[in-house]
Amino acid sequence: MFETQVAMSAVLPAARAGLAVPVAPRNAPAVRIRPARPEDGGRVREFVVGLSPRTRSLRFFTGLTDPGAALLRAMTTATGGRDLLVALDAAGRIVGHAMSFTRDASTEIAVVVADEWQGAGVGSRLVRALLRRAAGLGASTVTMDVMGENRKVLSMVRRWWPDARMTVSSGTVEIVAALSPALRAPVTPA
Repeated sequence: MFETQVAMSAVLPAARAGLAVPVAPRNAPAVRIRPARPEDGGRVREFVVGLSPRTRSLRFFTGLTDPGAALLRAMTTATGGRDLLVALDAAGRIVGHAMSFTRDASTEIAVVVADEWQGAGVGSRLVRALLRRAAGLGASTVTMDVMGENRKVLSMVRRWWPDARMTVSSGTVEIVAALSPALRAPVTPA
């Protein structure tokens, strides 16, 4: 089973990872990243409801206030090609969620981090773990749709994938980028 303790101050060197990654503060607490499970439904609901309206809008592209049963199932039940991860703080609260859908050589990703944890490296670590898992399934490209106003994510994409293709349509940026061969390295549980 994939489960790892991730120290927030631990950052892979850019040369080894093939990515430029923002460095988290040295005193930032640790989070545990593991696959989401159906029994996480209640905690995922609390997590989504606890997000600010802006964060919910940037992730779900709508004014979502309370996730319904279908969305909660999609966020907690991995099925054919869909992978789901959660980041948990020391108290076991969900502070981040990542999901991907891998088909053929491409994986589409979506990530959201609790407002108070944004900028602490949680999203970067979720993305890295998700992409390693997708690369293990044969993915060589990553795609994502990002709202044009989501400057933090667009800035990260430009740092991590300077050659990414970005197509703007109706306020949304569709991103297609090649995965680094370094991401194909196996993820070692701690």
